[in-house]
Amino acid sequence: MNFLRGVMGGPSAGPQPSGADTIQKLCDRVASSTLLDDRRDAVRALKSLSKKYRLEVGIQAMEHLIHVLQTDRSDSEIIGYALDTLYNVISNDLEEEEQEENSAKQVDDLGSQFTEIFIKQQENVTLLLTLVEEFDFHVRWPGVKLLTSLLKQQGPQVQQIILVSPMGVSRLMDLLADSREVIRNDGVLLLQQLTKSNAAIQKIVAFENAFERLLDIITEEGNSDGGIVVEDCLLLLQNLLKNNNSNQNFFKEGSYIQRMKPWFEVGDDNCGWSAQKVTNLHLMLQLVRVLVSPTNPPGATSSCQKAMFHCGLLQQLCTILMATGVPADILTETINTVSEVIRGCQTNQDYFASVNAPSNPPRPAIVVLLMSMVNERQPFVLRCAVLYCFQCFLYKNQKGQGEIVSTLLPSTIDGNSVSAGQLLCGGLFSTDSLSNWCAAVALAHALQENATLKEQLLRVQLATSIGNPPVSLLQQCTNILSQGDKIDRRLTGQIAENLGEEEQLVQGLCALLLGISIYYNDNSLENYRKEKLKQLIEKRIGRENFIEKLGFISKHELYSRAAQKPQPSFSSPDHMMFDHEFTKLVKELEGVISKAIYKSSEEDKKEEEVKKTLEQHDNIVTHYKKVIREQDQELEELKQRINTLTSQNEQLQATVTQQVSQIQQHKDQYNLLKVQLGKDTQHHNSHSDTFQMNGIQTEEVSKLKEELEEWKNKHELLQGQLREKDSVIEKLNSSQLEMGTTEQSSQTSKSGGLEHNSELQKNATADPVLGDSGATAATSSELEARLEQEIKELKSEVKALSEEKESLKQHLDSSSSTVAILQDEKSKLQREVAESKKEQDDLLVLLADQDQKISALKIKLKDLGVPVEDEDDIESGDQGDEDEDGDEEEQD
Repeated sequence: MNFLRGVMGGPSAGPQPSGADTIQKLCDRVASSTLLDDRRDAVRALKSLSKKYRLEVGIQAMEHLIHVLQTDRSDSEIIGYALDTLYNVISNDLEEEEQEENSAKQVDDLGSQFTEIFIKQQENVTLLLTLVEEFDFHVRWPGVKLLTSLLKQQGPQVQQIILVSPMGVSRLMDLLADSREVIRNDGVLLLQQLTKSNAAIQKIVAFENAFERLLDIITEEGNSDGGIVVEDCLLLLQNLLKNNNSNQNFFKEGSYIQRMKPWFEVGDDNCGWSAQKVTNLHLMLQLVRVLVSPTNPPGATSSCQKAMFHCGLLQQLCTILMATGVPADILTETINTVSEVIRGCQTNQDYFASVNAPSNPPRPAIVVLLMSMVNERQPFVLRCAVLYCFQCFLYKNQKGQGEIVSTLLPSTIDGNSVSAGQLLCGGLFSTDSLSNWCAAVALAHALQENATLKEQLLRVQLATSIGNPPVSLLQQCTNILSQGDKIDRRLTGQIAENLGEEEQLVQGLCALLLGISIYYNDNSLENYRKEKLKQLIEKRIGRENFIEKLGFISKHELYSRAAQKPQPSFSSPDHMMFDHEFTKLVKELEGVISKAIYKSSEEDKKEEEVKKTLEQHDNIVTHYKKVIREQDQELEELKQRINTLTSQNEQLQATVTQQVSQIQQHKDQYNLLKVQLGKDTQHHNSHSDTFQMNGIQTEEVSKLKEELEEWKNKHELLQGQLREKDSVIEKLNSSQLEMGTTEQSSQTSKSGGLEHNSELQKNATADPVLGDSGATAATSSELEARLEQEIKELKSEVKALSEEKESLKQHLDSSSSTVAILQDEKSKLQREVAESKKEQDDLLVLLADQDQKISALKIKLKDLGVPVEDEDDIESGDQGDEDEDGDEEEQD
């Protein structure tokens, strides 16, 4: 222990041992001590010496420290000391004071050499991954730092070991869920080193829910207002997404783009931003650019652009773009970000065109940005960013191109407001060379792949000075290039001069312009025919010299830089030479111009003849294509008509079938009734048919017959009773006449009355019908009333029977008319079916004629030397198969 106290700085009576001797003794102590406390103290002493004597500790103690990690895992304290010692040996992150003291002894690749020794045995890295899983702070934290240092020194080798280790990446992902912020933050740094330039590990980390965890950490830390932890998380996100299409798609599909919108919420007062907030916002904007970079696959970029518009992220970026007080570097990066978000996306480009700056009166954002581009007092990087934004706004945007060019035309110029066209023309002829270059490139992008706008640009008129007539834009540019001389002589003179290397690029550009005027020359101007320009080059320059000067462009270093990516990125205005689209144009024209220069006049004539012949052939082919297209349309219409007629025919056939089945049912019912009723009278048969046609059953008919017989019998009985009553009434009337004569005789004598009364009584007792006159009168009145009532009832019953008879006749008539109507409809349907079949036959004949015409036209095209595509043959063959299938179905 006295020895350890001497090492740790305690009082010592003897001479101090050297550092190497002390380290050797400590290593022996670690290797030979049986007590855990002795080994722990020795490792602690090695840790204290590891920074000052890094080389000695690394050489002598590394093997013993690794052995401690393998054998003493039960003691977290000695494990922590061992990990710290290894970290001090391997890491190059020394304190500034110590770095100054040991600057002479420090070797640049010392950490890399010790790392190589450590990872030579892959089991050491696997052991370290196991120790990182420990929850003990004194083990886990130094293990994370050591593994991070290993990745910094020998990244690819350590990545490969972790990748093949079982659950290696997944175990490291648990660090992001650690509740201790120190370990979580160092875990983010570890994952940064782990995911560098390794797509396989990036995919594993992404699918281990890294996006969700990192975005949660950023939100917890306060988004852009957070500290350096937010910066580390953003750097890790960039590692996971940059140049990794799989992770980008996973990020978009997981709706993580929507969670980026709160990052860019800024207030009205944007002054006094901290340096950390500026850094965080810068990284956030770069992360958006990673998702919509032009180097990504077009489909992935387009889907991300649409998602950013729908979630409001683009609108938020435009708010920052038009806000006041935003730092210049953030504003520049925001312009670049908005540029790539709208590039090639019509919806986003239309929205950007509608954005207005908060000025009075409001101005379009594109106009405000162009004002900054042509203002020489603005920062250089800001002007380059505005140019890139304008290029992206016009990329594949013919609508935007037309709006920009329209502001240059005389009919649309508004003198009360500043337009984009006026700013571009002003910059094009400004005294500031940077404004000239930016305005020229911007106008070139306004004409990109749009022949109509190129013709309209010829109408642009410029007022050069007061009192002079206006000149066209093209004439003014030509005047500047020619400087009072003819343009062809000026160009050839510039190319023929022997200039220094700095001006060789200008000679190449002049050669390119002259070559374009030869290649696209249609010989419409006598003095500038293709052959005369070639003779001018041959006399004043020489063909070989011309081609050599033309090659100066593609050989220039700045040309190679501009051809790499669309964004104009220049370190200084002196390097602003080429635009990305211009490099593509040079690459396309360099070869064809060289061929055009070496062609003779005879070859040119032959080529012109061939061109004319090809044009004629193209016109013929175009005409035949138009005819074929029209015939195809007619065929489609005829096919549709055939399908319609076929469906109608099927419906009519179904209707006919249904009607035939109904008629057959009616016939069967009629025959059944005829068998049941037998041979009755025609009237009775008509009634039976009427009953059966109206759905009346046989039992009901028999019941009606029985009721009719009963009513007939009742009618005869009532007729007999009526005749009896009539005879009684006649008798009563005769008795009344006799009673009148006897009353006249009784008035002559009273005595005779008594005798007569006695006789009458006798007669009354003998014959009841001839009773008292009062009783007889009452009886006759009652009989008359009863008879009248019965007569009325009989009449009503007879009337009801007659009405029922009439209704049965009407039913019979209606059923017979229905049968006639059905027969008429059947005959009509049969005639329509025959007509539709006839029309189908005519259409088939017409289709056969059209097919013969098409085949004849194709034969003519082949005879003329025009290639006929196989797809058209296949399609025509498929159409013929469909027609044959249709014919077979109709025959069936």
